[in-house]
Amino acid sequence: MSGNPYPLGLRLAGRRVVVVGGGAVATRRVPALLDAGADVLLVAPELTPALRAHADAGRLRWEPRRFVPDDLDGAWLVQVAVDDRIAAAAVSAAAAERRIFCVRADDRAAATAWTPAVTRHGPVTVAVLGGGDPRRAMSVRDAVRELLAARAGQPPASEPGIGPGVPSGTASAGSGAAGAPSAGRVALVGAGPGDPELITLRGWRLLTEAEVVVADRLVPGLLLDELRPDVELVDASKIPYGPARAQEEINRILVNRARAGKVVVRLKGGDPYVFGRGGEELLACAEAGVPVTVVPGVTSAVSVPAAAGVPVTHRAVAHEFTVVSGHVAPDSPASLVRWESLAGLRGTLVILMGLKNLAAISATLVAHGRPAGTPAAVIQEGTTSGQRSLRSTLGTVAADVESAGLRPPAIVVVGDVVGTLDT
Repeated sequence: MSGNPYPLGLRLAGRRVVVVGGGAVATRRVPALLDAGADVLLVAPELTPALRAHADAGRLRWEPRRFVPDDLDGAWLVQVAVDDRIAAAAVSAAAAERRIFCVRADDRAAATAWTPAVTRHGPVTVAVLGGGDPRRAMSVRDAVRELLAARAGQPPASEPGIGPGVPSGTASAGSGAAGAPSAGRVALVGAGPGDPELITLRGWRLLTEAEVVVADRLVPGLLLDELRPDVELVDASKIPYGPARAQEEINRILVNRARAGKVVVRLKGGDPYVFGRGGEELLACAEAGVPVTVVPGVTSAVSVPAAAGVPVTHRAVAHEFTVVSGHVAPDSPASLVRWESLAGLRGTLVILMGLKNLAAISATLVAHGRPAGTPAAVIQEGTTSGQRSLRSTLGTVAADVESAGLRPPAIVVVGDVVGTLDT
């Protein structure tokens, strides 16, 4: 069947979309469907950690099995994200019988709908179809994005890329290990707190150049949706207290892909060096002779409270703020935090990864002198469409969080700055 595709913007809010497959392709496509408000049914025997996080958070429904035609009952769209051509053809046939448009990752020619190359700039969404050529579509998309950025007064994303020249801000152990191709390199990129538009311009540019992206769970999913189709996506999600890929394995992937001559982006939520283990990854690459560039990111420690109307400092209220990890309980021998000293500070305390231990943390702070009536705030999934905020006091915040059903990722802020901007 010939003919040009008919461009159309689908309004999917509240409408059923079925995604078949739980691997890297689905990991890239699902965030855009969720952003559109779709009622997503995900059918796959197994999921990547990032997709499982969406399911655990109730953002989508997961059926842990193989596809059956009845899965399409009531659906408006189906995305086939498997590389098994026989299985994909079966989904296509079931969709055709029901007159449901079907996107196929394995065979664009057999699909009845294509996923365009997309860029988002505030309220503007640009979707480009390249006549079946994904690279052409991506090239045009990127040019449009730079034009939109230029019209908004942002500098062009045309600075020289990282490479053998090793620009300022790049760490390297030398010219590379024996046998390592000079083109292979790694960029540790901070993706920001959750809003895809909060990645830096340089970070976004490096993503457009990447051949391999190793992504954490907390990176904005819409950024993955903008990757070229031929980019290898490695889901290195680290779900708190759940499935995890060992840090040593992540280091090995970064080094091996770079030594194979690949341009690798290690995409991390927030900033690579704020509880992100970016330093360990840089050291592993440097030891292997792999050039590394570090691209700072907007840290959630400051940006998430700001998104919820809480400044971490304010004139005549707080002259200091302290950022601390709460993933280890205060009474644990493994804890490196002197909570008794933090209790004596008058400024703002920002606690990352502290929801599980919040009851013990708040009790410890109160026991060492921080007043139980000190204002506190908890912000879940800050800067995203799923942001939720809770205001409380240090003495009751743990119970209030449990009653409200807040869950990670969440930032806890303790101090008089909470409520300072309330009107």
